[in-house]
Amino acid sequence: MRLTATRWAEALGFGASRSPARTAAPRRSGLRVAWVVTASLALSACGGQIEGALTPVPDAVGVGSIVDILVATTREPTADQASLFTGERGPRLAFVDIAVSIPPDNARTVGEVQRAKSATGDPKRDFVVVSTQHLELQQAIDTFNGRVKSVPGRRVMVFVHGYNNRFDDAVFRLAQIVHDSDAEVVPLLFTWPSRGSLLAYGYDRESANYSRTELETVLRALARDKTVAEVNILAHSMGNWLTMEALRQMAIRDGSISPKITTVMLAAPDVDVDVFREQMRDIGPDRPDMVLFVSGDDRALAVSRRLWQSSARLGSIDPSQEPYRTEIENTGLTVIDLTKVESGDRLHHGKFAQSPEVVRLIGTRLMEGQTLTDQHASFGDRVIQLSTGVATAAGTAVGMAVSAPVAVVDPSTRRTFNDTLEATLASSPPMVEEDKPVVEGSTSQ
Repeated sequence: MRLTATRWAEALGFGASRSPARTAAPRRSGLRVAWVVTASLALSACGGQIEGALTPVPDAVGVGSIVDILVATTREPTADQASLFTGERGPRLAFVDIAVSIPPDNARTVGEVQRAKSATGDPKRDFVVVSTQHLELQQAIDTFNGRVKSVPGRRVMVFVHGYNNRFDDAVFRLAQIVHDSDAEVVPLLFTWPSRGSLLAYGYDRESANYSRTELETVLRALARDKTVAEVNILAHSMGNWLTMEALRQMAIRDGSISPKITTVMLAAPDVDVDVFREQMRDIGPDRPDMVLFVSGDDRALAVSRRLWQSSARLGSIDPSQEPYRTEIENTGLTVIDLTKVESGDRLHHGKFAQSPEVVRLIGTRLMEGQTLTDQHASFGDRVIQLSTGVATAAGTAVGMAVSAPVAVVDPSTRRTFNDTLEATLASSPPMVEEDKPVVEGSTSQ
């Protein structure tokens, strides 16, 4: 039995139109403007600037791979069919179905979104749109349910983008993640009104707040839909604030988060650590598997910390240090430290999607219906399996430490990593006078 249009409309709050006022940019002193420009340049890792990027290229069919994306958005629609939506705030949720063509594998690198240099790209080397279709509510429900039924496990992945993302940025990024992770899921993009402007950080933050009730009701509608078996959420940067607020509201309103929402992945979250503690407290103990991707060298979050005068941003904490280490163990969070992972992102803010190993592991582990820390093999075990081949070739424990840069802070992986390291040390000639545990705190579990 599927969710009817009436119940979706009720869940999504249709009927009450919102009429937002335009938000004027605040005045700043000359010094403040100069500093904000510098900050915005750092945070600009989240956006792109190609006009007309959604111009359909029908000839792309048959050239590369097609990813169909259903979009729910709080953005304001535009008559420009090459853009579809602006960065302004729309009065109500709107839906659109988009087919994205991804270039052949031999013409691209996993983790990259190859943007066209003009509105009409070349599908042999660029990400291009094949078709777009605005949908009314019942059409969106029919399209969505049809796709869910065709996917093994009937799993849905909701992606919530970050700051400085235009509509097309979010569409192409989700298409890349779904394709590169080889995930058997129905992708659903929730895109909120980011202006895609370097100097619109404050506006984007308020737009995230503006959209939290809509995201909450979309998640509630998915949880109530009998066609859906499982919902996973992947949020990036400022999108984590929006996601955590929506989940917090759901927990307060309903008493708990629906058990259908099984995993929430928080990638490079631009969220104050103290605020996150309060959000987790409000969500309560009956919550989804929470997976946190952090990177100590995230330059964008370093700027955000200064902008907000925050003690720490969640996405750049060191999980091996107190008080985070103890808090992580007490809350049951899985923390994946990507500090040593290399990617094409010079600001180290998008590693979760741009590192081929990480994005593939997310797909193979999560989308097969296993949690990232199931009782048999943790997410980190697969990282070790991939990396120890290099270590064996090197013949040293040092080789393993270098070739396995992803530190997974969960008890199962810490035990496995230390066992693997000790076995390697036992069978290898000593290379140094003293070896330290690769993952600190591994003897505590």
